[in-house]
Amino acid sequence: MAMVDTPLYPIAVLIDELKNEDIQLRLNSIRRLSTIARALGEERTRKELIPFLVENNDDDDEVLLAMAEELGVFVPYIGGVEHANVLLQPLETLCTVEETVVRDKSVESLCRIGAQMREQDLVEYFIPLVKRLAAGEWFTARVSACGLFHIAYPTASEVIKTELRTVYGQLCQDDMPMVRRSAATNLGKFAATVEAAHLKTDIMSVFEELTQDDQDSVRLLAVEGCAALGKLLEPQDCVAHILPVIVNFSQDKSWRVRYMVANQLYELCEAVGPDPTRSELVPAYVRLLRDNEAEVRIAAAGKVTKFSHILNPELAIQHILPCVKELSTDSSQHVRSALASVIMGMAPVLGKDATIEQLLPIFLSLLKDEFPDVRLNIISKLDQVNQVIGIDLLSQSLLPAIVELAEDRHWRVRLAIIEYVPLLASQLGVGFFDDKLGALCMQWLKDKVYSIRDAAANNVKRLAEEFGPDWAMQHIIPQVLDMINDPHYLYRMTILHAISLLAPVLGSEITSSKLLPLVINASKDRVPNIKFNVAKVLQSLIPIVDASVVENTIRPCLVELGEDADVDVRFYASQALQSCDLLKMSS
Repeated sequence: MAMVDTPLYPIAVLIDELKNEDIQLRLNSIRRLSTIARALGEERTRKELIPFLVENNDDDDEVLLAMAEELGVFVPYIGGVEHANVLLQPLETLCTVEETVVRDKSVESLCRIGAQMREQDLVEYFIPLVKRLAAGEWFTARVSACGLFHIAYPTASEVIKTELRTVYGQLCQDDMPMVRRSAATNLGKFAATVEAAHLKTDIMSVFEELTQDDQDSVRLLAVEGCAALGKLLEPQDCVAHILPVIVNFSQDKSWRVRYMVANQLYELCEAVGPDPTRSELVPAYVRLLRDNEAEVRIAAAGKVTKFSHILNPELAIQHILPCVKELSTDSSQHVRSALASVIMGMAPVLGKDATIEQLLPIFLSLLKDEFPDVRLNIISKLDQVNQVIGIDLLSQSLLPAIVELAEDRHWRVRLAIIEYVPLLASQLGVGFFDDKLGALCMQWLKDKVYSIRDAAANNVKRLAEEFGPDWAMQHIIPQVLDMINDPHYLYRMTILHAISLLAPVLGSEITSSKLLPLVINASKDRVPNIKFNVAKVLQSLIPIVDASVVENTIRPCLVELGEDADVDVRFYASQALQSCDLLKMSS
């Protein structure tokens, strides 16, 4: 009897847990559906488990969301694609619930299942489901239906296709704005499956209605449709149907719609082609750059470089550059910040002369902006300008501003400068670098902020790699020798970190003769944090120096640290000694 009852046990547990008051138990049970389905077998899953889920009217959104997600990957557990239609009923119910997240996940799962279904099953089960949802009394069903048309349409007969296009058109004119929003969002996906002849007639008429909707939330979603439809239409149709819509939207009374146009304009330009862009869209873009809403200007400013790439340099200088000058002194710091993050990319478009004459003054004003994010955004893209104007001019015009920013009161700005220094060093060359920036690099090792000191140590290593060990011996090692005796223990720790980074670059000889004695001396420090960092540094030096140096110099020091009163010092010393032993065994 027990043998007969065994397969019933998992479904019994599931039913008990699904009816349990504890939501966590119900959730766990739903997430174990695949395990239970495997235990039951394909036939019983179809005949018992799925009907049970259809009847189970749990009202907790978390449980319903988990169910919608599980059912999307359930095809293998019910016997493959020939039985996929069994899963449609529970998901259809979930498509009508009030919680948006659950509906979205149900639509996603239905699309996944629909993409696997056989053609005759799509016609027999999936298309009727789409029609039922589209005719649903409650708006939630109609919202969900909009996301399923692109799966149902390709396999339908001509008569059904005509019906589906008509139904979609009705959803685009629905009384509920939420349904129209969903129709606008999914229009691009649906349009991609519609034949070219119907695209120009049915879909474009629906699209034009959405662009004139009285709800700005619908119109702004129609903006996204512009880019999607533009890619499907022939260039001449695109200019005839899409271009006037974009130009109107760029002057829409709702700033949200204008913001959306500013965000999407580059993609829209790609859809309509270069000539209409120059004649029609440049004036629209200029309007957006001068919009009275800061959010619109932010979105437009962020696309300055991309837009300039489409135009020739003359048009960019004539139309875009005057707006860029205005934006660089905009009252909103966020507009200036958005501009600063992309303006460097204009240099290659405008060429050397225009960059020097027109852009450099704007760079310099943004480098001195009172808002740290603006300064940061300019610094992080300086390399794009170097390539255009050359290093001589950069050193004359931008370097004084960079040196000033190296002592900026905001540590993130100082950090950005440090990260930029190795690139600058490689372009300036060793002579110029020593003259202007060498002292700064050592000064950062004593910064009050740990992130700056850490970055400065990495910076010293990257400079040693760039200029070579001889330069490091002359310019870095003497200063490191001085700083290891700094009265502040945090700065002494930074130097130890710098030594561990420099050693692999400088090689065995310099490490043994110059750096190792500093570390051994530091092991006598009175601060335990320094001593256990000494143990860590010594461990990192073991593979670099000769075995004789390890045995004669490093091991005695570690043995001494291994008897320290502090538990952390003893721990790190023992770890380093293990590394010594491993090296001895391997040699």
